[in-house]
Amino acid sequence: MSENCSNNCSACGEDCARRQGPESFLEPLNESSRVGKVIAVVSGKGGVGKSMVTSLLAVSAAKAGKKVGILDADITGPSIPTAFGVHERPEATENGMYALQTPGGIKVMSINLLLDNETDPVVWRGPVIASAVKQFWTDVIWGDIDCLFVDMPPGTGDVPLTVFQSLPVSGVVVVTTPQDLVGMIVEKAVNMARMMNVPVLGLVENMSWYECPCCGQKLPVFGQSHVEEQGMRLGVGNTVSLPLDPTVAAACDQGRVEEADVSRLWEFSQRL
Repeated sequence: MSENCSNNCSACGEDCARRQGPESFLEPLNESSRVGKVIAVVSGKGGVGKSMVTSLLAVSAAKAGKKVGILDADITGPSIPTAFGVHERPEATENGMYALQTPGGIKVMSINLLLDNETDPVVWRGPVIASAVKQFWTDVIWGDIDCLFVDMPPGTGDVPLTVFQSLPVSGVVVVTTPQDLVGMIVEKAVNMARMMNVPVLGLVENMSWYECPCCGQKLPVFGQSHVEEQGMRLGVGNTVSLPLDPTVAAACDQGRVEEADVSRLWEFSQRL
């Protein structure tokens, strides 16, 4: 900027930094990778099954013929490797660290794959956690994938802010449950995404009901479903309800989430 700058860019011919628009905080993708769409899966609070929904969305996309990856940005509570039964340590080279591949071909990177013991706690302050998330983008060799799902920690803190600013996020999927309290907090996550100019691609209401194995009756364990009303209020047309399904929970616990039934998510995932 010139020492005689009048702050009137319209009357100035200088090509200075001030004329180049706001600074971008986007981090460069690893040079050995090509990632198409980046979709962040968020929630206003924990305990709503966000990681399970992330896993099922990735499985659904893979079954649709897409090349898929999952970046586990939940550094202090990683669960993606367990759901897919991936426990090996990634191979590191001078060009970066290779994402591991699940039996179904989904590529995964998580802090749990780098710890000596999976149960070791990650006791890091916010800036260090945020730096680790960025390194999963810049230093991991993802190869050629069509869609990268980012499993976010709950809330609207350091990591969501880092992901929205550092990665070229195409949009977010918001996970909720029928409880009114959760619905109120989810609205905070939606508002944060919009503050960051990130589109909200869909709303998933998890644990909407439990189907009685004896009579087949759908029991609203956590209250009546509000996903369609909530979607209308928030201006999100792509919504879906998922049941409280013990078979899906068991598949995640056993590292076999790729064998779970994703038919309820099929149409929803195709609209992302």
